[in-house]
Amino acid sequence: MSILDWFRNGSTRFDPERVSDDTVQWAVGKAIALTNPRLKLVRNCEKRLSPSVATTIGFMKERVKYFPPARPLSPRAWSTDPALKAFFVAPADLQTLLGRADDLRALFSASPDLQAAYVILGMAYREERVFGMALQGDVVMRDVAQRMVNFSDHKTRLCAEDEQRLRRVVGVEVFEHLVSRALSEIGTERNERNELQAARSLIRARLRLLSKHGPGLGSMLGEAPAKPSEQAELEAKLLENERQLEALDTTEALLESQFESLKTVLDNPQDYLSIEPVHLRLSPMNVVLDDTTTSEAVADVRFAAISLKGANPLSRAFIVARVDRDEVPPPQKMDFQAASRYL
Repeated sequence: MSILDWFRNGSTRFDPERVSDDTVQWAVGKAIALTNPRLKLVRNCEKRLSPSVATTIGFMKERVKYFPPARPLSPRAWSTDPALKAFFVAPADLQTLLGRADDLRALFSASPDLQAAYVILGMAYREERVFGMALQGDVVMRDVAQRMVNFSDHKTRLCAEDEQRLRRVVGVEVFEHLVSRALSEIGTERNERNELQAARSLIRARLRLLSKHGPGLGSMLGEAPAKPSEQAELEAKLLENERQLEALDTTEALLESQFESLKTVLDNPQDYLSIEPVHLRLSPMNVVLDDTTTSEAVADVRFAAISLKGANPLSRAFIVARVDRDEVPPPQKMDFQAASRYL
């Protein structure tokens, strides 16, 4: 199976909630295909890699429990859902988001009988210190240090027909991200021998191509997918890269080193990313309140936070959401007459 087949057919086969032998075997094959197909030549490769893959799947199985229950996502739900009020300033922001949900619109177009779909709503979130007014007993205090949370850059690129399938898609994204981290570490290994230099260059090129093609957490964290024309060009380059890796007469020691890098990452997924539940008590202005605050206006907001560790750390908030077909507006048509006025 080529690397492109893993992309096209893999999401539905990966189940982080059930660590079966078939799932482990499938994930082992995927890890090898994404990293370097010649790793199959390493002694007892699949047998030695299986426990590491099982460790990563077990890690994801525990983190799946942190996913908040799916909630309706629509402008109509905004007025009654405190969490949506915290995430979005106004219902119109939700309408704008759903209007840009091209992947969700494509899913509904491909499934005429599907009345609702599930999406990952990913958001940037930032906590900052501010000074404001607060009520202490019956006294209004000014210039009180407070924590305020801000949500922005909302994206809904991951979607599926049902919640279980969506969670599997997220599992694949997490797994591919970890493999990409192994690729990154392999690409930075230092060795001056020409043969190893050529292999390292191919691995680096592979990492760049894969990051553009889609594996990892790009869709969940807000990266835009490649355009169709660019996608076709990337596929051709990936196939050529795969051919060159197959043809390269790499040494046994180099393959063993690459294998150990992959195995180390999959043995220690917690060193590369975390997924944690977050519970905040917020005021209508998104000021974080403590447990002693009693008010009808207090909103209990729950979401999960995914954090990528390393040289370029990144954190995003996300929830699982349910979107009805009639909530997704048709795509906007370009008004060429209006646009011509600016030419």
